Amino acid sequence: MAASNLTVRIGTAIVAVPAILALLYLGPAWGFYILIAAAACVGAFELFAMTHPKDRVAQLLGVLTTLAVSLCLFFLSDDPRVLMSVIVVTPLLGLLIPLWRLGEMQTVALRVAVGGFGPLYVGGCLTTLALLRKDHPNPTAGGLVVLALALAWLSDTGGYFAGRFLGKHKLYEAVSPKKTIEGSVGGMLAALAGAIIAHFWFLPTLPLVHGIVLALVASFLGQMGDLGESLIKRATGVKDSGAIVPGHGGILDRVDALMVTSTAVYLYTRWFVV
Repeated sequence: MAASNLTVRIGTAIVAVPAILALLYLGPAWGFYILIAAAACVGAFELFAMTHPKDRVAQLLGVLTTLAVSLCLFFLSDDPRVLMSVIVVTPLLGLLIPLWRLGEMQTVALRVAVGGFGPLYVGGCLTTLALLRKDHPNPTAGGLVVLALALAWLSDTGGYFAGRFLGKHKLYEAVSPKKTIEGSVGGMLAALAGAIIAHFWFLPTLPLVHGIVLALVASFLGQMGDLGESLIKRATGVKDSGAIVPGHGGILDRVDALMVTSTAVYLYTRWFVV
C-alpha cells in the first residue's frame, strides 16, 4: 500500500511540476496567480467543510471571502486603505455570518474564529506565492517561488526520512503522533541544503547568509504550519482535508507547510532583501 501510494505521488509530481514551472517562468504573473487563486478557493472549501460541515451557504461565503482577500492582496496591495479594509472587514464577516447562520450553539465560537481567520490564513498566505512572482523581476521572481516550494518540499521530505530511520523522540504526539524531533531537525537540514544549492544554482541574487537564515526560519515555521493544519483536522475529526490530489489528500494537506513557508520567504525578502 505504501509503495502504491508513493507511486501515485511520484506520478502526480511528474505531471504537475513541469506544468507549474512552465507557467511560472514562461507565463505572465497573473497567469500564475490564477493557479494560486484556484488552489486557495479549493483549500478554503476544504477548511470550511471541516468547520461548517452542514452549512453549504457558509462554506460558499467562506470561499468567496477567501477569494476576495486573495484578489485584494494580489491586485491592490499597494493601497494601504485596501490592506486596512481586509484586516478589519474579514474578522467582522467571521462574526456576522454566524449571526445569520446560527446553527448549533456549541460550534458558534469555532465558526466565528474560522470565519475571520480562514480567509486570511488560506487566501492571504497562499497568495504570497503569487506575490513573489509579481513583485520581483524574472528570473529572480521565478527563483524565489521555486525556493519557497523547495523549502517546503525538502523540509517535508527530509523530515519524513529522518523521522523514519532516526526518529525516537516525539515532537508533538498529541497533534501528530508520527512526527519526531529527529525528523524536524532532518527537515531543517534538508531545507538548509536546498537554500545553499539555490544560491549557487538558480538564485545568486539571494545572498548566501540570507538564504541560510531564511531556510532555517521557513523550515521551522513550515513545520509549525503542518502541525497547525493537523490540529484543525484532529479537532474536527477529519483524517484528510480532501481527496482532490491523487495520493496526497486535499489541497490543504499539500500546502499547509507551503502557505507558511511562502509567507516567510515573501516577508523576509521584502524586509531584508531588496
